Amino acid sequence: MSYFDVASSAPLHPVARQALQASLDEGWADPSRLYREGRRARMLLDAAREAAADAVGCRTDELVFTPSGTASVHTAVAGALAARRRVGQHLVVSAVEHSSVLHSAAAHEGHGGSLTEVGVERTGAVRSDAFREALRADTALACLQSANHEVGTEQPVEEVAEHCRAAGVPLFVDAAQSLAWGPVPGAWSLLAGSAHKWGGPAGVGLLVVRKGVRFAPQGPGDERESGRAPGFENIPGIVAAAASLRAVRAEAAAQAARLRELTDLMRARVPELVPDVEVVGDPVRRLPHLLTFSCLYVDGESLLHGLDRAGFSVSSGSSCTSSTLTPSHVLRAMGVVSEGNVRVSLPLGTPESEVERFLEVLPGVVREVRERLGAPVAGAAGDAEAVTVDAVGLTCPQPVIELARAIGKVRAGGTVTVIADDEVAAVDIPAWCFTQGHEYVGAGSRPDGAVAYEVRRSSAP
Repeated sequence: MSYFDVASSAPLHPVARQALQASLDEGWADPSRLYREGRRARMLLDAAREAAADAVGCRTDELVFTPSGTASVHTAVAGALAARRRVGQHLVVSAVEHSSVLHSAAAHEGHGGSLTEVGVERTGAVRSDAFREALRADTALACLQSANHEVGTEQPVEEVAEHCRAAGVPLFVDAAQSLAWGPVPGAWSLLAGSAHKWGGPAGVGLLVVRKGVRFAPQGPGDERESGRAPGFENIPGIVAAAASLRAVRAEAAAQAARLRELTDLMRARVPELVPDVEVVGDPVRRLPHLLTFSCLYVDGESLLHGLDRAGFSVSSGSSCTSSTLTPSHVLRAMGVVSEGNVRVSLPLGTPESEVERFLEVLPGVVREVRERLGAPVAGAAGDAEAVTVDAVGLTCPQPVIELARAIGKVRAGGTVTVIADDEVAAVDIPAWCFTQGHEYVGAGSRPDGAVAYEVRRSSAP
């Protein structure tokens, strides 16, 4: 079985395993105590903090350990907003932040705060000037991830940090996906990371608050971790997290070069091997190990199950894998196809032979799913002026499949109207038009709650 989903969680690094086992025997005591066992635990905790701070590029007294990356995010956002309440209650985030950031933003709105979401380009990156324009006199905090968790696109953190500095606004960076590959550049103010993303144990996060940044921890006070992460420190987990971060950083340059070659290979070969595929994300400014593509006319859940049976564990941002059929907020913001979405994130040491085997297996899995769903076959244009398709009650990817069938019935310049009540159609029909070269005219609501999507055929194939 080939595990290609380290963006969700990486396997425990061998160094982390060794450090964890050793510290279970040495780091069980209370590090705040002055007796021998407590001093030993304190030495382990201090050494881990020093190693983690060195990897992040911050002072040791700026970094605390938390129970998870999500806890770090929630603590950072709440503490920074609370400390700047007199400045204002305006929060700025990118539209493609991790759900933990968006949940924090929603909680802020629920308590009376205001929120601006900065949109992204089709690559998934924000424009730094657009982020600058979102900053206001009452902006208390801005949030921008270092790299996107679904498509791997790196964000212009350094440029945005300069805009925030000029405006006097602290910038919080969710660096969970990128810390394994290097420190985050720029004059950011707060940063969060999660150990299980780089091969450390689950249940350990880190939070950095730069000196001089106003911060007010929320909730009951605690004497541990500068009052920012209450509860007894998980010293064995912390030691293993710091050891594994140092280990992956030592091999990051060599691994990044090798894994980028493999993902570049997939970026080139997947569209050649599988028709009607869109590779998404920035082709250059991206994480080296991550590739995302979307296959038209495919049920994402069936696609993932098919790849699983073939021996590959991958992930998906496809709405078709969700019981709620809600499209990925990242893919929606990018305006790309969400159906049949596959995210491949390669672990360290992935052999080229496994990537080649994935490329051999993928076309057959996609073909099988398409045949089962009755995917359309391209043909000559018909002579109809307009065709209406009733797709009410059909879910992803069927509305797009019905559209693709109907487009062959109209002449060049003719229109197809798809009536659908599936939320995913609002994302995938415009994206389908972009990939297929047809014109998306627009959408209109109907009395029955459905939406009518109009598409104009640009030319015959």
